[in-house]
Amino acid sequence: PTSAQVSVVPHSGRFCYTLDNDLLTTEQRQFYEDNGYLLIKKLISDEDIERFRKEFVRICRREVNPPGAMIMKDESLRSQFGQSERVVNKVQDFQEDQELFRYCTLPEVLKYVECFTGPNIMAMHTMLINKLPDSDKQTFLHPMHQDLHYFPFRPASRIVCSWTAMERADQDNGCLVVQPGTHKTTLKPHGYPQWEGKTNKLFHGLLDEDEKTPKVHLVMEKGDTVFFHPLLIHGSGINKTSGFRKSISCHFASSECYYIDVKNTSQEHLEKELEEMVRKKYNATSVELKDIWNFRARLVQGERINL
Repeated sequence: PTSAQVSVVPHSGRFCYTLDNDLLTTEQRQFYEDNGYLLIKKLISDEDIERFRKEFVRICRREVNPPGAMIMKDESLRSQFGQSERVVNKVQDFQEDQELFRYCTLPEVLKYVECFTGPNIMAMHTMLINKLPDSDKQTFLHPMHQDLHYFPFRPASRIVCSWTAMERADQDNGCLVVQPGTHKTTLKPHGYPQWEGKTNKLFHGLLDEDEKTPKVHLVMEKGDTVFFHPLLIHGSGINKTSGFRKSISCHFASSECYYIDVKNTSQEHLEKELEEMVRKKYNATSVELKDIWNFRARLVQGERINL
């Protein structure tokens, strides 16, 4: 849809989480309304995915070094595999890498994003995840969580994640697991799960997970893309195969969203942890959470208003 085809407020009464548009069917809008996610088959071409994969390998080999990117590794594997994709499990904040950031500007992605955010779109948070084969310690299990826990901007209904499978993702290699309908709940307290040897830096999870809530494993083929709400409770399982499970994602937000103060909220401890990490990485004396997000944020469509 074009800017003119999308209203800036939700549909009167019936739809809270999508904007009026000429792209989504009524059934698709209702599915997202009820469940908090929408899967679009074969949205990204094999050619684009191959380009992203090659760039990821170049980053792993240190042939390119995107400014500001956080390269997360399993250091225990470095002596065995050196600088390779067998060691790196995530490239976060790739907004300065021209090739990977192309994902956030693909017209086929943005036309869907606009249905959730409206025409003024910011790319706020980028990740390429390379889920490594796991051990008994389940190092790369991502606990169930809500992405809004990480974001100091609102409203939540104008934020959406686009998550694309770069190869088949299923229960064997640790596909996404969602709890349909949980986007209608509030933001819950998060922290590091009390699992011995199972927590990665900033892999926060729900402190009080309701095990009775139904879960759906999103089996996806290469190029399939799921769009989901930042309050949807989700996570991913372990990779029980000998291969890698890659995905590329971006959280988008309307530029009309605004920053909030997370002091005295459940997000405050995350703010302190993130600020401390950035201070150490850049040897900075003073860093504020808003500064970190201003560095990450990029306008990809329309005009920049608040973010």
